Amino acid sequence: MNDSLLRGTLFAQLAATLYMVGVIWMVQLVHYPLYNKVGREAFPEYETRHNDGMTLVVGPAMLVEAAAVVLLALLPSSRVPAGSVWLGAGLLAIVWLSTVGLQVPCHNRLVSGFDQATYERLVNTNWIRTIAWSLRGVLALWMVWRDQPPAA
Repeated sequence: MNDSLLRGTLFAQLAATLYMVGVIWMVQLVHYPLYNKVGREAFPEYETRHNDGMTLVVGPAMLVEAAAVVLLALLPSSRVPAGSVWLGAGLLAIVWLSTVGLQVPCHNRLVSGFDQATYERLVNTNWIRTIAWSLRGVLALWMVWRDQPPAA
């Protein structure tokens, strides 16, 4: 991969991943814990607005992250070990599979109204994404560090 394309891809991945690390921790520690304080009557509209708003907040960053992973996998570099690229891809796959298979179905159920069991499943399974994205954040930082030229 040419140097500027590699560097740009690594920085795009870093920016998108660290952004998502911040978002997921805020959601896990602040936003989701407030769900059971909304009130049953207002909850369906609240959840609908959450779903619409979060798509706008996370969609672009998730797409940038995915594009960066694909580019890094398809255009390897000697400065970024293939194992780290594939580890990052695996962590991102965990995030996407968890989102599609666990969190989205919970959110779809909650649109009909607050349900304690569904809410608890959402909060508990969201730790999968929180941990995977946090690990991706560390990995993305390491990849950018690894790509830096040696000090003169």
